[in-house]
Amino acid sequence: MTYKVKLQIFDGPLDLLLFLIKKEKIDIYDIPIAKVTGQYLEYMELMQLLDLDIAGEFIVMAATLMHIKSKMLLPPEEKAEDDPEEEDPREELVRKLLEYKKYKDAAARLKELKENAKELFVRKGEGPRGKIFTEDGTEYFEASLFDLISSFRKVLNEVPKEAFHQVVKNEFTVSDKIHAIYHMLADTPRIYFSRLFREARSKSEVIVTFLAVLELMKAREILAVQQESFGEIEMIRNPELVKAPV
Repeated sequence: MTYKVKLQIFDGPLDLLLFLIKKEKIDIYDIPIAKVTGQYLEYMELMQLLDLDIAGEFIVMAATLMHIKSKMLLPPEEKAEDDPEEEDPREELVRKLLEYKKYKDAAARLKELKENAKELFVRKGEGPRGKIFTEDGTEYFEASLFDLISSFRKVLNEVPKEAFHQVVKNEFTVSDKIHAIYHMLADTPRIYFSRLFREARSKSEVIVTFLAVLELMKAREILAVQQESFGEIEMIRNPELVKAPV
């Protein structure tokens, strides 16, 4: 893969950690560091597989998680009764996550207030709290990049293993898939994310299709939406954007 995607929608490493904590219903004050580190590294592998333009802080966080994991694997040192209790290796990470979550929630609240002010008259498109209202009145909210990567991982797992080792002529480009997806959505208001990969015949085609989805999202031509947290993702045309076909 020589195609590199630079995404403005790309969240940071703390967003990924909060996503994993919420997805796995983990107590943020008692993070199972080995489990979270393993899942974090899996997501990084997928981002590298897709040749996404990964910011350096993702690598720094990976190193931090592995350092914390190694410290927690060490046997506790014997101490005198009057020695102060040693700080939990996770404590600094928890502090950062809680502080980041506080500011992120505050930013979301400010955005909600701004959207509420604009929604004095009901209109299609984005509503409060990032909600999306489609033409038929169905209510959604936008999926995060990590929701997409999670769904992409499921798609990859369903690709027959023999397809990973087949030498297949490159029949599709990202541009080809962008046009195909755009015109699919011109005929159908919304499509399940998994449906986009149903006809894929190789790992390469799965990856190219996903990169095309990311490019269309970056251009705000399409939106990835869910009806509930971690629910099945659907792709829809952007209700706020009216353009001639690409």
